[in-house]
Amino acid sequence: MNREDYRNIQEAVAREIDSDTDADDEEILECIEEHVLRMGHTVYLSVEEKKELIQRIFYSMRKFDVLQEILEDSEITEIMVNGPDQIFIERNGGIEPYPKTFFSAEKLEDVIQQIVSKANRRVNEANPIVDVRLPDGSRVNVVLPPVAINGPIVTIRKFPKEPISMDKLIELNSISSEAAVFLQTLVRAKYNIFISGGTGSGKTTFLNALSRYIPTEERIITIEDSAELQLQSQPNLVRLEMRSANVEGKNEVSIRELMKSALRMRPDRIILGEVRDAAACELLNVMNTGHDGSLSTGHANSPEDMMNRLETMVLTGMDIPLAAIRNQIASALDIVVQLGRLRDKSRRVLEVDEVIGVREGKVVLRPLFVFRELGDGRDKLEGKLESTGNQLHYTEKLKRAGLRL
Repeated sequence: MNREDYRNIQEAVAREIDSDTDADDEEILECIEEHVLRMGHTVYLSVEEKKELIQRIFYSMRKFDVLQEILEDSEITEIMVNGPDQIFIERNGGIEPYPKTFFSAEKLEDVIQQIVSKANRRVNEANPIVDVRLPDGSRVNVVLPPVAINGPIVTIRKFPKEPISMDKLIELNSISSEAAVFLQTLVRAKYNIFISGGTGSGKTTFLNALSRYIPTEERIITIEDSAELQLQSQPNLVRLEMRSANVEGKNEVSIRELMKSALRMRPDRIILGEVRDAAACELLNVMNTGHDGSLSTGHANSPEDMMNRLETMVLTGMDIPLAAIRNQIASALDIVVQLGRLRDKSRRVLEVDEVIGVREGKVVLRPLFVFRELGDGRDKLEGKLESTGNQLHYTEKLKRAGLRL
C-alpha cells in the first residue's frame, strides 16, 4: 500500500463527504470501508492491512492522524514529533522510534492547526510557539518553522486517566512506606511542602498522590499554567489556569494575577502546580500569611538548588535585599521533597528535607530521609529511601492539628 493509493482513497471519500455535510463518523467509516474493499479487487491486502488502512484514513479525516493511535495507547507517556518523517515515543521510561509517520508535512500542519483551534489558540510563522491542552488533559507544545529547523515540532505529555496513588508509588519503590506515612501526617497537619525535581522526574504525579491526604472538608484552589493536576477526591475544589496573551498581545491572565485572586476565594489551601517565575513572590506571601498546607513544585537538581532558584525567581519580581528573601523562604517552606530519575529510568524520591531556618546567610536544610543505593541490578537499580535518624525539628503544626509522628 503506497502513499498514492492512500491519498486516492482519502480524496474519493472526501468528495463524497463534501456532498453530505451532515455525515457522521459511522457514515464516514462505511464510506472508507467501501472504497478500501473496492480497491482490494486490484491490490491485494490482508484483513489486518485493510483494518489498519480503514482506521488510518478515518483518523486522518476525523481525528489526529497517526497521533490518534498513539494517544489511545495507555502505555505511551510522551510523544515527540520531529517533523513529518520522525516520531519518537516514551514507553515504560524508555524512548524509542515509532514505526509510522505522517504522509506529508502538510498533513502534520493540518493536525497542528486542528489541535490548537480546539483550544481557541493560533499558531503560525508570526507566532510560532504555542502551549495547549487536549480534551483528555494531555499537554501539547508546538514549535513551527522558521524557529524549528527540521519541520513542525510537536511534543505531547500524556497523563494517566486514573492518577497514581501513594500506595502505587510504594509498590513501585518510588518511596518507602515509612516516608509516605510521614508525609501523609505532615499534609494533614498543614505543613507547607515543596516538591523539587528535574524534567520527567514525576513531580506532578507525586503532587497528585500527596493531595489525596488533604481532608475532604477543606476548600482547595489549584493554580497552573497548563492544567495537569488530578485532584479527584476534593469536593470543594476550584481549578484556575493562566491564559496567554492573544495575537494582539492582550487578554493575558498571569499566574501572579490568579494567585492574588485566589486569596479572595476563601481558600484553606492553595496548590500552585509549578513555580517558574516571579509568581514565587505570591507563593511565599501565601505561605507566610496564614494559608498553611500549601503545595507546589519546581525544577531543580537538588533541594539546595531549589532554594537558590526560588531566590532568583523572587528577585525577578521584587526588589528587596537577598537576606530578606531567604528569611521569607525559610519562614514559608517547611518541607522539601526531592525527586529524581535514575539511570534505570525509575522515578524515586531521593531526599526529604526540613527547612529549619537561615544560618550564615544561607537557608539551612536538614535531611530526614535519603535514598541510598544498595547495588546495581541487571535490569533495575537497587536502593531504598531510608530515615537519617534526624527528628522533625518544628512540631508546632502537628500539635495544633492534634497529630503526632
